[in-house]
Order: sequence, then C-alpha cells, then structure tokens
Amino acid sequence: MSEAVADTVAEAVAERFTELYGAEPHGVWAAPGRVNLIGEHTDYNDGFVMPFALPHTAVAAVSAREDGVLRLHSADVEGAEGGVTELRLDDLAPESDKNWTAYPAGVVWALREAGHAVTGADIHLASTVPSGAGLSSSAALEVVVALALNDLFSLGLRGWQLARLCQRAENVYVGAPVGIMDQTASACCEAGHALFLDTRDLSQKQIPFDLAAEGMRLLVVDTQVKHSHSEGEYGKRRAGCEKGAALLGVNALRDIPYEELDAALARLGDDEEVRRLVRHVVTEDERVERVVSLLESGDDTRAIGPILVEGHASLRDDFRISCPELDLVVDTALASGALGARMTGGGFGGSAIVLTEETDVDPITKAVTEAFTAAGFTTPRVFEAVPSAGARRLR
Repeated sequence: MSEAVADTVAEAVAERFTELYGAEPHGVWAAPGRVNLIGEHTDYNDGFVMPFALPHTAVAAVSAREDGVLRLHSADVEGAEGGVTELRLDDLAPESDKNWTAYPAGVVWALREAGHAVTGADIHLASTVPSGAGLSSSAALEVVVALALNDLFSLGLRGWQLARLCQRAENVYVGAPVGIMDQTASACCEAGHALFLDTRDLSQKQIPFDLAAEGMRLLVVDTQVKHSHSEGEYGKRRAGCEKGAALLGVNALRDIPYEELDAALARLGDDEEVRRLVRHVVTEDERVERVVSLLESGDDTRAIGPILVEGHASLRDDFRISCPELDLVVDTALASGALGARMTGGGFGGSAIVLTEETDVDPITKAVTEAFTAAGFTTPRVFEAVPSAGARRLR
C-alpha cells in the first residue's frame, strides 16, 4: 500500500468511525495479510516458515474508553452496516460468541487475561484481505486491533508479543488451533523482504526478496474455494503431528533431523497416516532452509521454483490438504512455463502461488483462468504479491 493510498484509506475509515460513534477516532492503524513463500503446517510443529506481508490490509479506526465497554463495527460483514455490536469486557469469555466479533473481542480478552489494563474501546474495521483465501484475513484483523490497543493504552508490547497474544485469542477464544506464523507475519514483516521465522523461539531474520529486480513476479491465485481453520480437518492434522512427536519421543516434529527421517519413519511402523504427516513436516522444514540459503547466497532466485513444486507435492500427497482447484492452478501454471507453484495457507481451498518470469504473467493468468472455466470452476482471482510493510499506525 503506497503512502498516498494509505492516507486515503485512513481518511475513509476515520470518517466512517465518526459517523458511527459521533466523534473522531484517537487513531487509525493497519495490519496486512500474508502469503507464505514456503513452510506450510510447520509453525505448530516448532518449525521454520517464510511468509511475507501483502499490500492488502485490515484497517482499524479506534478510540479508547474507560467504562468497560467494547463497541465493534465492520464495513465488511453483511448486515453489520449501521449496526454496532456492544459488549461488556467483564462478560468476554472463550467461545462466547461465534461470529466475526470473536476475533477483535478475543484480542481484548487475551490482553486483559495477560494483565494488561485495557478498559474499553470503540472500533471500526475495514479490510481488503480476501476472506477464506488462505491469506490470513483473521490474523490481520487480530493484529490491527492489538496494535491499536497497545498504542492507546501504552502497553509497551513488541510485535512478537502482540503476535503471541493474538495467537492465544484465536486458539482459546475463537477455538481455532492455528500456529504463530500468521500473526507474526502481520505484526513483524518488512517491505521488500520475506520473514525467516523460527516458530520455536520466534527469532526472526528479514531476507531481501525483490523479484521485480530479477525480472520475475509472484502471483497469488485465489481459487475462491473457502476454508475455515476452526473446522475439523485442520485440527486433525495438528493432532496427528502431535501424536507423531509423542511416538518418536520428541517435543515437536521440528526435533527430527532431516538426515534421520527414514529412521524415524521406520520407528512409526505401519501407522501410515502419522508417517505421512511426519514426512511432510520434516521435509518442509528442510525446504525452508534450502530457500533461505539460496536467497541469501545471491544466486539466481529462479532456483527456488522447483522447491515450491516439491512443497506442493508434499502438501497434496503426504499432508493431503490440497483440492482439485489448487492442483489445477499448479499443474496449469507449470505447463504454461511457470518457474514454480504450490498451494499456500491452511489448505482445503484458498490460494496458490506461482513464481514466473515477468513476461509470462499474462499467458499464465490466461491459461489458469481458461482451465478453471473448462473445469466448471468459479473464475479465480489473480494478483501480484508484493512484499509489503507489516502492522503500523497510519494516523
């Protein structure tokens, strides 16, 4: 999001806040969605991930209150226009509400549970992060609220601390067993970089990632197939990974060295489902490390393309979270000259990423769109992913 666009968005959201609540907001904040370059379903296994922030953001105009009341409004929720949800802070409890308000309310609950003196707020939200596309729309919503309250109540929390609290809000309050990657990416990414994150200790390294300088682009293809992390399949995969770690006697699958994978799989015997999950996580961590090594070496970034393809095959065949639409994107893009492609995000729908030469963007986009039409699928949304800034105050 350019500065000019950010100013325009901030002004519009502030104006709507004033219409809703009868006074100007104390500030306006933004937090981005993310796309994950490599490292899928490794975050809740204490492993490695490599996301970067998108220009698409959740924007919040917020004012502090002192009366224990939380008022919420979203421009993006059908039926919410003109209607403000009012909650008492003392009544907030995990899974007490099952609609969109659980995400911002959960953040307030998590902050207060951690001992931070949040006494109420008026919040108006608007987002350009596609919902259900595997691009972390919920994390953007959580992080923008957390950052605003951190500033307004002078809590002094750093980005990684806000991410931890947002993860707790989604895990406990919303009831979705997500890892830490999405919230950390939204809170901590930098423009022009991918974030190499160790999800065990939250150590971070910003890796320069400027595809345009090398004549390449990274496309996001939103299949328009919606998914929800709070539904059962995601939780089943996480439980299976935890079972694998327990059977192998380690704290998390991160602790299985890639060089010892075959021996670990042999120890799991005939539990084929757990074997598949373990194999994906261990090989995916190794793929993240290979991508980091290639990008840091200064060699041709095109070399990461085959690693992305490996990652998709693992997610499709071992983790089994792809779908016909995602597979069609990957297969069509590769057949049309893409350097690499894979599904990204939680799976069961959502988006795929395509690494391509700049000159091949239009032909690949056309080929994928035509393939979807021929298959009878909903027309996908295709856009360029540009590494963008993390959460920040706009005004």
